[in-house]
Amino acid sequence: MEEKAPNKDIAEEAVWYALRVTYCREMRVKAELDGLGIRNFVPMQVKGVVRGGKLVKRLVPSVHNLIFVFIEPSRMKEYKASTALPVRYIMRQESNGRREPVTVPQRQMDSFIAVAGTHDEQLLYLTPKPGDFSQGDRVRILGGPFEGAEGVFVRVKGDRRVVVSIEGVVAVATTYVHPSLLEKI
Repeated sequence: MEEKAPNKDIAEEAVWYALRVTYCREMRVKAELDGLGIRNFVPMQVKGVVRGGKLVKRLVPSVHNLIFVFIEPSRMKEYKASTALPVRYIMRQESNGRREPVTVPQRQMDSFIAVAGTHDEQLLYLTPKPGDFSQGDRVRILGGPFEGAEGVFVRVKGDRRVVVSIEGVVAVATTYVHPSLLEKI
């Protein structure tokens, strides 16, 4: 019996992968992906660094060793096999016991980029723990620099903020958002 080859005409859907990059090489991976025309996102933040006795502001990765890549699954496998850079899937345990790479739904990634892409110095990046953010109302921000982002309304460091999280990977808390700019969803 003859085996059929996979149909190359059926287009694969690109998905957002959450990847770990060792030794703080996320910017090198980003440059390589940019050069290949592959969409990616590294959360960045302006930080003050003391150089020569002076405070200098620099744009640096907010969460070291983390990059998100929007790519088709077969192309992701090809990239991982061909790159010399240390790129690994972030894995999640599924209910069936299998471990699968973490992929992020487009809408959730859009909200994360809307907040993390502002490079605001006052953003707080949080390491999610089981049970974090399960309480609180789901909200959508109606105005300001985070308009359209969806997340959970919480109190962090005494302020009311909206937390946008990528489950099991990372979360970012906005700066203070006035309740008049929020809509419960």
